[in-house]
Amino acid sequence: MSLLTIFTAMAVFFVVGATMLFILNIRSVIGNMENQLSIQAYLKPEANLEKVAASVRGMRGIESVTMITKETALERLRARLGNQADAVMLLGENPLPASLEIHVAKASQVAEVAGRLASVAEIEDIVYAGHVAEKLTRLSSFVEKLSIIMLAVALAASGVVLFNTIRISVYSRAQEIDVMMKVGATSTYVAFPFVIQGFILGFFGALAASTALGYAYLSALDRLRDMLPFINFIESKRLLANLFIMLICCGAVVSLIASLIAVEKFIRKASKPL
Repeated sequence: MSLLTIFTAMAVFFVVGATMLFILNIRSVIGNMENQLSIQAYLKPEANLEKVAASVRGMRGIESVTMITKETALERLRARLGNQADAVMLLGENPLPASLEIHVAKASQVAEVAGRLASVAEIEDIVYAGHVAEKLTRLSSFVEKLSIIMLAVALAASGVVLFNTIRISVYSRAQEIDVMMKVGATSTYVAFPFVIQGFILGFFGALAASTALGYAYLSALDRLRDMLPFINFIESKRLLANLFIMLICCGAVVSLIASLIAVEKFIRKASKPL
């Protein structure tokens, strides 16, 4: 097994790993956008804020509920007005209602949760970005399907490359295999070295790819944050470690399967009687 073969496997799994990192970062961005999506429920003047909040927390699909008192709402208004905050004092009594700031688990649940909130007697009005939630739902669905397709294509491409690599190795020893089969060697005995070779090829190729990809990604992270400060890139070393372990296991398994398929056809042909 030459260094060129190892390098080929490394390049293949580097692309697979980069695809997985890209997918994870895109899904992370979509997830952060969904977490920022909120429903504002304004309560009636006589409503008990704590009781309504406790009731709402029990609803399905709700991630978190934040109570906003009349005083907190007024402070937020003053902060938004900035230099014109003194104008609020002209209002005299605080006219702002108490409210609940509600975050849902997924954008697709916003409309459903808003509908259930509308049935709560103590809630007077509900405000949420319905069009944004709808578009975010479609975007999330599209990204999920795209990520599956991209990963499938990357894995299929890696399988084809490794299959051809192992097949070339098998055909380079065709005469030797033919002699072994004709003197009574079993197909398992003949295939085993090639299968192990494929396994080792995938394992060490994926290991080298994981090391190179991890170094490249962590080195580029600071530059990416400076270029795109509004995007929260994945920084968790534990998550990255799990990803690279998965990549190494995936490399070993894909290589093993590709080796079995590549060797099986040739051995079946060589085992036919003269």
